[in-house]
Amino acid sequence: MKRFASIFLSMILAVGMLAGCGSSTTGSGSKGGTQVGIVLPTKDEPRWLQDQKQFEKLLTEAGFTSEVLFSQGSSATEKTNVESLITSGVKVLVICAQDASAAGAAVEAAKAAGVTVICYDRLITDTDAVDYYVTFDSVAVGEAQGQYLIDNKPEGTGIPLYLYAGAATDNNAFLFFEGAWKVLQPYIADGTFVIANSSEAVALQDKAELTYDEKSKILGQVTTDWDFNVAKSKAEAHLTANDASMKGDVLILAPNDGTSRAIADAFTADADVSSYVITGQDAELASINYIQGGKQSMTVFKNTSTLAADSVAMASAILKGEKASTDTTYNNGKIDVPAKQTPVTVVTADNYKQVLVDSGYYTQEEIDSAK
Repeated sequence: MKRFASIFLSMILAVGMLAGCGSSTTGSGSKGGTQVGIVLPTKDEPRWLQDQKQFEKLLTEAGFTSEVLFSQGSSATEKTNVESLITSGVKVLVICAQDASAAGAAVEAAKAAGVTVICYDRLITDTDAVDYYVTFDSVAVGEAQGQYLIDNKPEGTGIPLYLYAGAATDNNAFLFFEGAWKVLQPYIADGTFVIANSSEAVALQDKAELTYDEKSKILGQVTTDWDFNVAKSKAEAHLTANDASMKGDVLILAPNDGTSRAIADAFTADADVSSYVITGQDAELASINYIQGGKQSMTVFKNTSTLAADSVAMASAILKGEKASTDTTYNNGKIDVPAKQTPVTVVTADNYKQVLVDSGYYTQEEIDSAK
């Protein structure tokens, strides 16, 4: 019996050790258990897989254990993921929310368990259970997109401008649109640009600064939900609704690369569209391929390696009991959240090799073969 008990105990210990490994990444300085939990929106978009890779690499190098989970477009799955990480004993939660408001319940559970919460890329709103925010300057992204359209507009006035935005559940979509509207609005107000696809935007075209509710009304008409299919069908519907006078040489504010490619395909297929200038962001491989082929005009490069590094540096400071570095604050509707901003870069056909290839971020072969 003693021998049996000894064997049984050894088996329990072995199983426990295996269970502790799971899908986490274990750093050399690990004391056991998962120290940093990361929750990302979906594994179906290249952007988030890049983030996963960076987090796992950087946290391992820093000597911390981590686990990355994906919400797959579901706030319920997101909450389950957070609860799972709490159970595994995480000290720091890095979360990119699927829904800025719905994620409040998940981070409140984490906060109640003594976990420090870092919003990653997307700010979680209407809760005080957020400690930090690591982000790109989202307003600057929109400003860069809008300014590119201004700098590359056709000659004359009455130029058709098609507006598109991200998901209305994503606070960043409002910030991107805010930045773009800030620089585009004077050209809309003086008649240089004519809004082609939003009656709400037309009604507000003389307002330089929009309230949240006003932006919400516009986004309600032009949201893509960050979905390729939604973006393409909405673009096709807008083109069908307009006659040739609102086509010709056009400008298109597209919120990110995936939607940009989908919208570009729709405009390319319309015989009444002579040319278009279209924006994007994220520097996805497929969009760099489109840019070098002249099918997408620009993208705003947000170096996820830098963003992940800023997040890991913040998590590292927290785990060491040190003060995390921040340089601004963002109000989430409840509190001013201390934040760390990462700069962005405009990428075009003229500089993509210098910014992305020469730096080693992508190879030319990857770009050429991207679809």
